[in-house]
Amino acid sequence: MLRIAVPNKGALSEAASAMLIEAGYRQRRAARDLTATDEPNGVQFFYLRPRDIATYVASGDLDLGITGRDLLVDSRADAAEVMGLGFGGSTFRYAAAPGTAAAVSDLQGKRIATSFTGVVAANLEASGVTATVVHLDGAVENAVGLGVADAVADVVSTGATLRQAGLEIFGEPIMTSEAILIARDGGAGGAAVDNLVRRLQGVLVARRYVMLAYDVHAEDLERACALTPGIESPTISPLQREGWVAVESMTPRGEIHRIMDDLYALGARGILVTDIHACRI
Repeated sequence: MLRIAVPNKGALSEAASAMLIEAGYRQRRAARDLTATDEPNGVQFFYLRPRDIATYVASGDLDLGITGRDLLVDSRADAAEVMGLGFGGSTFRYAAAPGTAAAVSDLQGKRIATSFTGVVAANLEASGVTATVVHLDGAVENAVGLGVADAVADVVSTGATLRQAGLEIFGEPIMTSEAILIARDGGAGGAAVDNLVRRLQGVLVARRYVMLAYDVHAEDLERACALTPGIESPTISPLQREGWVAVESMTPRGEIHRIMDDLYALGARGILVTDIHACRI
């Protein structure tokens, strides 16, 4: 039976469980449950602290895990990313008092406060910079003002909190993170893992695309297909009405209204959009 670690609480947990349900896997009935077994699919889920998941997977006690890319790098565990899952996004940046630094190279010999020491240490090492990484739990914005550090490294959304602390963001992002599926280096494989990956990939595609169907005059078909090329190619069927055809095409969800407007202007009619709940591409 395949053993998979899932975050046990918070937004990451809810999003991971929702994606697994969309992929056809049973999840725990109550938030207090620590395990759930999906007998038909041959999978057992373990609900763990997100920071611990990479360690369990790297040890071989669990086959796969869902955690953040930042948490995997921070753990320095012997595990590898299998695929990104498209949720839980975040960006890590450096910040310091104005005039302190303009690039990561300016941090040479300085003190950097962060809650993600592994992430920062890896970035400094890759940049050839030697600096002291100061570990702090929780918010790090006040570290510079209190004299604990010369700069900070933290998750940044708008940067408003950092600016309120008198800091400005500089340099390139340290890391762009999201929820990922991980496995032990050289570890999990086989049909069950391949099926899980295909299912999750199917969920990602279903979330990004909708099925667009419409009728169009045959003489306008080439221009219509240019608007709706689909994944491989659209499906085209003749209609009883002479000179007309029906078209079906997977279309990016974020562009659907613009494409519908363009199709209508072209002369297409009966334009319908339906959600895709599952697929294999």
